[in-house]
Amino acid sequence: MSETGLPPPFPAAPELQTQQWFNSREPLSLGVLRGKVVVIEAFQMLCPGCVSHGLPQATRIHDTFNAADVAVLGLHTVFEHHEAMTPISLAAFLHEYRIRFPVGVDAPGNGSGMPKTMAAYRMQGTPTLLLIDRRGRLRAQHFGAASDLLVGAEIMKLMSEPPDP
Repeated sequence: MSETGLPPPFPAAPELQTQQWFNSREPLSLGVLRGKVVVIEAFQMLCPGCVSHGLPQATRIHDTFNAADVAVLGLHTVFEHHEAMTPISLAAFLHEYRIRFPVGVDAPGNGSGMPKTMAAYRMQGTPTLLLIDRRGRLRAQHFGAASDLLVGAEIMKLMSEPPDP
């Protein structure tokens, strides 16, 4: 809370810039998901922290919270080893690791090597967990491993807030 007793202003979450979706019948956007708490796990297939911590945590969140309240998305954001992390490889990876929530492929950057959504959120790397409130505002960004207890508490706090003022 600020000194005025009002919540601090939170920035609007940048829209996802994806080129393809897996585990979804249609492309997803934050606009479509407005009214839900949105959890985004940004990852790379060849990132050890993503495989050992980030994706398992996102799966636990997906399996724990009601999809009517909390949308869990993956964002495959490749900034290295591009030739090894193709959509065909990602499809096999998602199948083998039993990732059932929607996963978008971050759009390639404009010459910087950093994908567009990754750049828009100023991510430091992967894994990165983003929490977006029901109003579409970025409320938390965790780089690396965040504890399940902390993330669960943050999600519950966001769920307790009204969708619109």
